[in-house]
Amino acid sequence: MLNTLTIADKTFQSRLFIGTAQYPNHQVMLDAIEASGAEVVTVAMRRTSRDSGGESLFDLLGGRCHILPNTAGCYTVRDAVLTAQLAREALGSNWIKLEVIGDDKTLFPDVEHLLRAAQELVNDGFVVLPYCNDDPITCQKLEDIGCAAVMPLGAPIGSGMGIRNPYNLQIIRERCHVPVIVDAGVGTASDAAIALELGCDGVLLNSAVARSRDPVKMARAMRLAIESGRLAYEAGRIPRRLYAQASTSSVGLIDSAE
Repeated sequence: MLNTLTIADKTFQSRLFIGTAQYPNHQVMLDAIEASGAEVVTVAMRRTSRDSGGESLFDLLGGRCHILPNTAGCYTVRDAVLTAQLAREALGSNWIKLEVIGDDKTLFPDVEHLLRAAQELVNDGFVVLPYCNDDPITCQKLEDIGCAAVMPLGAPIGSGMGIRNPYNLQIIRERCHVPVIVDAGVGTASDAAIALELGCDGVLLNSAVARSRDPVKMARAMRLAIESGRLAYEAGRIPRRLYAQASTSSVGLIDSAE
């Protein structure tokens, strides 16, 4: 059984966080979430209006998981802070996944505005989980501000390129004392496993499951990858060597020269 993940005042059994966008329909989304075992599910506040069936995502997810609203689509400090405040009023929760995007092309965070928004929200009593660059200095500043976790990207949002810079993630893990959740860029199960093998505390993903040919099967694959990656990290991999090292002892070998 995997050890638990604690962020702020909540403890989770699963280290996989999953999103709710881009699924073929709501039933596939719900089935994928169940298959993933994820306890934290992210919802963009701009997608919470009621659909033609009369149910919002909050209605569908209510009681199934811990809903983590996010500020996706925000490009300014003001918009991000206001969106977070509206989420708190709507859900009665002070948890927020903070996104402040720099441009439409890369969807990279605007670090200057992200830091300012994070400071305002922490001062306002929010549990802030910021999506950020895979930059150790930015992550350290976010921790110093008081963020409950840091969420560095593995690759651009929705790119499926996997972990592009494992060395930065290792440095972030070594320097930060809050949980490190890899957010964005995961394409398949092996990417999620690598993130956990590096020592990261969890993975947040959406497109890799929702846009796959079979979201429910991919969600289960991600669940297993997270579990195996964490176990491998805890077990400790062998050192990499340039040359071979025999796995059996030389004791008892026949010496034909005698």
